[in-house]
Amino acid sequence: MIDLHGFRSLKLKGGVFPPDEEIAAVRALAEAFPGVPVRLDPNGAWSEATSIRVADELTGVIEYLEDPCVGRAPMGRVHAATGMPLATNMCVTRLDEIPEAVALDAVQVLLTDHHYWGGLRATQKLSAICSTFGMSLSMHSNSHLGISLAAMIQAAACVEGSLHACDTHRPWQTDDVITRPHTFTDGAIAVSDSPGLGIELDREALARLHTRWLESDVRRRDDVAAMQVRYPDFVQPPVPHW
Repeated sequence: MIDLHGFRSLKLKGGVFPPDEEIAAVRALAEAFPGVPVRLDPNGAWSEATSIRVADELTGVIEYLEDPCVGRAPMGRVHAATGMPLATNMCVTRLDEIPEAVALDAVQVLLTDHHYWGGLRATQKLSAICSTFGMSLSMHSNSHLGISLAAMIQAAACVEGSLHACDTHRPWQTDDVITRPHTFTDGAIAVSDSPGLGIELDREALARLHTRWLESDVRRRDDVAAMQVRYPDFVQPPVPHW
């Protein structure tokens, strides 16, 4: 990814293997890519005690931990015990959740998503609120195609305060619904000065993917069944499971 796209930050999705294995993986990434910020996101799979232990182990190694445990109060206690910057796109997803997060010092990096924060103007407003309270922003990615990524770029260009490199799933997407899919140069995408979002719809591709959406069962997402295709004995572990 670094060679192909010039990315300057790396994120490891965790919460799958025993924490010590993921600590070793993060250390290996940091050693292999010196000077490149590394993040770890276990999606709330750890207990508060495990989160504190991992944060202590990785202090000075990673840029931040994302949602190591579930809930604003536990996140606040993890940060208080370790000083590790914590990010979330799980425990703060609405404006009315920000006051408690600030009071508990539970979140230092908020991963916004213009889809569920109310659009581009709302994201700009959110960035001003976060900047007021000393919180940084990044952006959550959810398998976006060109329209969403174009909106993400516009939102990122006009946020106030500190912005960390944003998440993106774009390199894994083989399809798109715009005529000129975005490409990365030195890990970034230039902000378009064309009208609107600066993109042109590929109507045929849009129709094809819309048909796929209508005919698929994606709206009945079942991760357990998907895992059991390859691992028949897999069961969903309770959270926290480490």
